[in-house]
Amino acid sequence: MSFELVLITGMSGSGKSVALHALEDAGFYCVDNLPPELLAPFVELQTQQQARQVAIAMDVRSGVSLPLVPQQLDQLRQQGFTLRSLFLDSTTDALVRRYSETRRRHPLSRQEGRTDAPELQRALVQAIELERELLSELREGADIIDTSIIRPAQLQSYVKSLIAAPQSALTLVFQSFAFKRGVPLDADYVFDVRMLPNPHYVPALRPLTGLDQPVVDWLREHDEVARMYADIENFLGRWLDALVHDHRSYVTVAIGCTGGQHRSVFLAEQLARSFGQRWVALKRHRELGAS
Repeated sequence: MSFELVLITGMSGSGKSVALHALEDAGFYCVDNLPPELLAPFVELQTQQQARQVAIAMDVRSGVSLPLVPQQLDQLRQQGFTLRSLFLDSTTDALVRRYSETRRRHPLSRQEGRTDAPELQRALVQAIELERELLSELREGADIIDTSIIRPAQLQSYVKSLIAAPQSALTLVFQSFAFKRGVPLDADYVFDVRMLPNPHYVPALRPLTGLDQPVVDWLREHDEVARMYADIENFLGRWLDALVHDHRSYVTVAIGCTGGQHRSVFLAEQLARSFGQRWVALKRHRELGAS
């Protein structure tokens, strides 16, 4: 019987509990804040009990034993276990805002009090940056999800789609976004399509999105859109094989326009359809339903 292990890690306040709940809903046996020293014995115990799907959350609360995790993950892979690692990330500004709203204390912070006080805000930022440094090795090679401006429901959907995708040599995520709301932290490639004709200025198309057929038909009428699509497709087609040879298993391609509603959505959909014929291709539309 196959055994699937998912490790969830990332920045404190980035949504790890939401991700863990999503996996619990999907039928995983979930454990939060497992000490790294217990990882191997825990996996062995679960296999003896014939568990099939297990999710574990780890973060800086593990303290000095955190550096043990990458080596332990490598050992589990060498033993033949199916292992996926998800790293949840957010911008420092987003994390500071969340801590200020919830009045929670960062696990690396030694100071108590209101996080909106200037000196405590500085201490919080320092704690967040220290956490980034401590988690940098775990971030390498993990599937990264930027939770800076997405809702919990979107994060749950992202996690479930990633875990449901079959293991393959390469999983591609095509993500549309709005430049005015920031470039996704998890993007490996970013393509700017703001110079293309914009359906936003067509009154009948403005309330629609790149998923709607009238917008699709309108964009297909413009040669610039076709040329942009061909340029992105040719670039990715030329270099994705090299990424596979470099043992990359997960690549996020971000397509950005001004509002993240029309052009970027349309191109992300078309590219996912094309590359999905060869690799596993997932789609994310960050701004749709984000408000």
